[in-house]
Amino acid sequence: MLPGRHRAYLREFLLTYDRSMPSPLPTALAVSDAITHYRQLRELTIDELAYVLLMFDHPISADAIAEMERCARPVTVDDLVAIAYVLDTTPAVLLSHIPIDMPEPEGPFATGLPGDVDPTELRAWIEGKTTLDRESRVRWWGERAGRLRVRSAHHEEQLQGAYAELRELGDAAVQEASAPPVQRLRWRIQDGEHALSQCEVALALTEHRLNSLREGA
Repeated sequence: MLPGRHRAYLREFLLTYDRSMPSPLPTALAVSDAITHYRQLRELTIDELAYVLLMFDHPISADAIAEMERCARPVTVDDLVAIAYVLDTTPAVLLSHIPIDMPEPEGPFATGLPGDVDPTELRAWIEGKTTLDRESRVRWWGERAGRLRVRSAHHEEQLQGAYAELRELGDAAVQEASAPPVQRLRWRIQDGEHALSQCEVALALTEHRLNSLREGA
């Protein structure tokens, strides 16, 4: 979603939202924002989305879609499936969507779930890849940590290889610093360092969550 469009949507939401109504729950907010996000990503207007839904025998008026996007109208499971199909995504994606321009919620990312379930684990649960009992969560986070360790080792190996190539160039790496082969090598090193750093941060956070679950915190 383009930031400008999304800011305009948020302004419209704030102007039209009835503050006397109860605050929308996390999953309702996720789905309403996801519909807007994927509709705009597919470059569809609300009227066009309504027309396509009509063609697929699930008519929803443009006004109703606009209300869904403002979180002023509930999205039924039938609506969810039909809209996901028309927008070339899945119900799991819509349900686990995290609005990118909204502050991180203080509570859970989805209605009724533990507050420490993060977006990745939420998606895995919705897709039936895990359950949320303690034992399953420990196993899921352990497997995630294992994958991150493998990925980290791969990034480290690739980075060390690039370092070795740079050392082999010796003085040429300095004398011909602007040469395309040298520049590409330095870009590889820069990208590799960034990827390794990101992976190590993700691994540290994953191991912290895993230890917390094991300790029952």
